[in-house]
Order: sequence, then structure tokens, then C-alpha cells
Amino acid sequence: MAIKLTKNEQKVQKDLLKQYQRYLPTLQLKKQQLQQVIMTTRAELAQKEAERVQMIGNLDDWVAVFAENAIFDEDKSIDTLVQPETVICRDENIAGVTVPKFEELKFKDVEYDVDDYPLWVDTALVKLREIARLDALVSTLRKQEALLEKELRSTSQRVNLFEKVKIPEAKENIRVIGVYLGDQQTAAVVRGKISKKKLVEAAQ
Repeated sequence: MAIKLTKNEQKVQKDLLKQYQRYLPTLQLKKQQLQQVIMTTRAELAQKEAERVQMIGNLDDWVAVFAENAIFDEDKSIDTLVQPETVICRDENIAGVTVPKFEELKFKDVEYDVDDYPLWVDTALVKLREIARLDALVSTLRKQEALLEKELRSTSQRVNLFEKVKIPEAKENIRVIGVYLGDQQTAAVVRGKISKKKLVEAAQ
């Protein structure tokens, strides 16, 4: 971009440089915060996914009894007894990013006649609800991670823009204008001396 080689433009460039240098540390701090929070979120996500895998693994003992599910009428399938209804989240601000924070998973209140099911069904329903809650929590953590990563990419781009483009550009503009103004001042002094010499010669 062409710049005007004037003192006013030199001042504009110096002011811009100060703004960039003042704003850059804030961006760098935000980038560090986002990186730390993403690491924490990923660790929690890995932990909850492991818990989910373990919980499903613990159901191996129930596989045989779950197989009985096939003998129930379709309208009395165990699946119909566990119906997630609403994932309750609240907005949380993390390093300037609004992300969902999981609070609870609400289920539809499904009534059933205990006489229609074997004794193990109540315990099975508790396990299935726990797995459904973990699914909702894992899904929310993945949304958090995606939003934080998006903000990190945007912040990193700004940091790079300031560090590698804007600040060097402003410094170079200030240098170029300074050299030009210095040359102009030198030329003016030379012209002044020549004019003075001519006047002196003319007076003799």
C-alpha cells in the first residue's frame, strides 16, 4: 500500500504502531488461555469417554438378560422406558468465548407396570440413564472444544497478522518516511547554502 511521505503520515504510522504493540500482548494472553482451556477440555472429554466405555463394558453382565428384551411386546420394549427429553446447559464465558456447560439431562416421565417386566429392569434403566447422561455430557464437551478451537484459530491469525504483518509494516513505513523527510531536510539545507552563497556573490 502506497503511503504519503509526510510528517502527518509519519505520526499516523507511529500511532498505529503503538496501538498494535499495546494490543498484541492481550491477544497473546488470550491465545495462551485458550490453549490451556482446550487442553483441560480435551482431558475431561477423554475421561468421560473412558467412563462411558467402562460403563458400557460393565453391562456385559447384563447382556444375557437384555436379550430378554426381544421377548417383550414392541410397545413394552426397554428402549421405550428411557427417553431423553431435554439437555439442560447454561452459557459459560471461557477466555471471551461463550460455550455451553452441561448441567443435566431430563428424561420423559414414562410410567410402566412393574408386573409387565422382570426384576432386573429397574436396575437396567438406571444404568441406561447414566449412559445417556454421559452421552449428553460428552456431546456438550465436544461442542465446547469445537467453539474454543474456532476462537483459537481466529486469535492465532490475529496474533500472526500483528506480529508478522502490521507491526513490521508500520515500522518499515516509519523508516521510509523518516529517510525521505531526512533527505528533504538535507536537500533544503543544501539549497539554502547555495542560495546564500549566490546572494553573497551577487552582493560583491
